[in-house]
Amino acid sequence: MKHYQYDVIVVGGGHAGCEAALAAARRGARTLLITSNLDNIALMPCNPSIGGPGKGHVAREIDALGGEMAKNTDRATIHIRMLNTSKGPAMWALRAQVDKKIYTQEMVRVLQNQPNLDILQEMATRLIIKNFQVQGIVVKNNLEFLAPAVILTTGTFLNGKIYIGQTSYPAGRAGEISSVDLAEQLKELGLKMGRLNTSTPPRIDRKTINFQDLEKQDSADIPLTFSFENEGKIYNNFSVYLTRTNQKTHQLIRENIHRVPLFDGTIQSATIRYCPSVEDKIMRFPQKESHHLFLEPEGSNTEEIYLQGFFTSLPADVQLEALHTIQGLEKCKIIRYGYAIEYDIVYPTQLKYSLETKMIKGLFLAGQINGTSGYEEAAEQGLIAGINAVQLLSRKKPLILDRSEAYIAVEIDDLVTKGITEPYRLRTGLAEYRLLLRQDNADLRLTPYGYKYGLISEERYQKFLKKKEAIEKEKKRLKEVKIYPGEEVNNLLTKTLNTSPITKPTSLASLLARPEIKYDQLSLVDANKPELPTEVSEQVEIQLKYAGYIQRQETQVKRFKKLEHFKIPQGIDYSKLHGISHEGKERFSEIQPTSLGQAKRIPGVTPADITALMIHLEKMKRQKKEINQSI
Repeated sequence: MKHYQYDVIVVGGGHAGCEAALAAARRGARTLLITSNLDNIALMPCNPSIGGPGKGHVAREIDALGGEMAKNTDRATIHIRMLNTSKGPAMWALRAQVDKKIYTQEMVRVLQNQPNLDILQEMATRLIIKNFQVQGIVVKNNLEFLAPAVILTTGTFLNGKIYIGQTSYPAGRAGEISSVDLAEQLKELGLKMGRLNTSTPPRIDRKTINFQDLEKQDSADIPLTFSFENEGKIYNNFSVYLTRTNQKTHQLIRENIHRVPLFDGTIQSATIRYCPSVEDKIMRFPQKESHHLFLEPEGSNTEEIYLQGFFTSLPADVQLEALHTIQGLEKCKIIRYGYAIEYDIVYPTQLKYSLETKMIKGLFLAGQINGTSGYEEAAEQGLIAGINAVQLLSRKKPLILDRSEAYIAVEIDDLVTKGITEPYRLRTGLAEYRLLLRQDNADLRLTPYGYKYGLISEERYQKFLKKKEAIEKEKKRLKEVKIYPGEEVNNLLTKTLNTSPITKPTSLASLLARPEIKYDQLSLVDANKPELPTEVSEQVEIQLKYAGYIQRQETQVKRFKKLEHFKIPQGIDYSKLHGISHEGKERFSEIQPTSLGQAKRIPGVTPADITALMIHLEKMKRQKKEINQSI
């Protein structure tokens, strides 16, 4: 049998696979990306958008680490908005509608022009494993591709099955073959696996929609961009439209609920709670008279409109009939029917923080195979897996971020420590330090890591350092410069800036801390105010205006890091430790926590378990110290 040798092999060309392959290749590893269909690389089989609460934060974190998603989004954007601007900056979130075909084409272009990276259209059927060490893969035509590191990013392809009403058929997604052999091998290896499901909505012909009856949502009127490397742009060629379901829609769906696989017992796997199907929303919330729907363009050269909020596995005839009950859609035609898809996943508690499996050395898992849902969640796992695959080859420590540093770390820690019972979807409420983990400061938090691991260029890093220096310099100046009470100053404050007068010398930083005052308005009382780039002035304003809250959260982080730095040796036989509950022993043995902080976050572990564990760890430390002193 013919062999081909690589350093890293990535299986799957979705959002996780693209980031994994690019990260490994950019770090100098000879990398192979295997995908079942080259035309569907970085495909958006569900919504044609990137970003939103939590997810937009992650897209920017990926960019700060040197990933491709944000830059590719900017190349394909047709509509963009900053969400939640009525709230504090921790809740702001970019969301872009993209041309899904351009997104795929641009990602293919980047992949094909990346040194050290080969791309192959094939179906991976089997892993080559010896002595619990991955050695490569076998593809459908029986060729072997060898590598000491393999990253599986199989999405919904493992034993995938599509449902439209009572019709079902095997598929990885619409029009593509599911991967059965690989799924069966993972089970045979002893990995604990489960089954999840998700739904996608119908796509509607733009020409058959009455937009005059719908609420219009234009793109932002200020320049916006996802990547920190790009200049913001204004997009005004496409709009999003809003409509709602109604009682006629709900009644029709209730009458046909017996034909829905999610309700007739056909699908018994867990469905996503935070992105439910329209039939699920109607049955779970009978008191609600209507539900929002968003009509989102899928691209500049297609008539397809994505119906956000109408995720469904209704029979095809009911889908169309239900849509005809909705304002603006009374005469619409469906181009693609919505469907549910059920697929196998590997329970992520079997992973290390590096995303390498605990059982098989060199085998990494990223994306929906780990039970997540969403392009951004998949992409960040792919990026981390790609970085850490090369770290493993170099026999260096993996990149492991903690929960106080990134939403990326929140997601990975939740997966590895807590596991999943339904498709995992990232949102701001999951991050306890979200005031520090804002989308606007992702570059300040993570660019040094991207530079350290060779994914950020020297030019970009120097630009980053200049930005950071400019922010600190201006903050220092504002704290030092004072204005003094007087008739002229107080008239400006009260009549022009609509704020209270001052009665004593006041620093410009204190003035900026007032909610009603913006940084640009300081020029009225600050003759020496410098002209700064927006990205610098924005950071100055946020950091000074929310200084008290930020400082309070930084204090919480210091306490958190003490527990994270309390490391736990690997290989402990928890069954022999006294004072720990039976469930605690089982959970510790399964997760093998690396720190006391992680141990505390394991579901089912009690405070008494943690106290007993600390006593044992301190005892182990003393014994080790005594042995060292006696040598």
